[in-house]
Amino acid sequence: WLKPVLAQVAAAAVMEAKRARVITESPTQPMASAVEKRLTELGIVIPRSSAPAANYVPWTRSGNMLFISGQLPKGEDNQLLKGKLGANYSIEEGRAAARLCAVSLVSQMREACGGNLDKVTKVLKIEGFVNCTEDFGDMPQVVNGCSDFLIEVFGSDIGAHSRFAVGCSSLPFGVAVETGAVVEINDSELSRF
Repeated sequence: WLKPVLAQVAAAAVMEAKRARVITESPTQPMASAVEKRLTELGIVIPRSSAPAANYVPWTRSGNMLFISGQLPKGEDNQLLKGKLGANYSIEEGRAAARLCAVSLVSQMREACGGNLDKVTKVLKIEGFVNCTEDFGDMPQVVNGCSDFLIEVFGSDIGAHSRFAVGCSSLPFGVAVETGAVVEINDSELSRF
């Protein structure tokens, strides 16, 4: 009588082990954040962050403040958008370049927040630099490309920010625009590299 009972117990143990293996080996997708869902709805793909071009870190954190280094406009083909506003670059082209800078800012935010953009609680400040001629004065219109994108992605409660938009005689690699940011983040469970 003991042999059949032991056989049943052994069979049940084998089934339980198989079921546990299936559960633990099943690939699980992390639940998409609200911001990631919005990006998907908008058809926007945020690429992986680029490595710094010199001796600095792409972002640093102090408490719940995230400081993002200047981001350059990089197209889908990985080419930098180069030009000088007021000479060989239109306001619309500059605005598009600023939008690409904002895409890179969001990429850095995602990295700093461990992949969860819902941890961004407020975009506080945008720092906008426009490569332009001495007589060009529409820097705010150009940097609107960055500001508009951040509000589109995060909504006005989180995405609306203070900023400056200044003209420069040149920018790294001849790019048309460069933007940096200061962002408030939810401090819990964040890590640095």
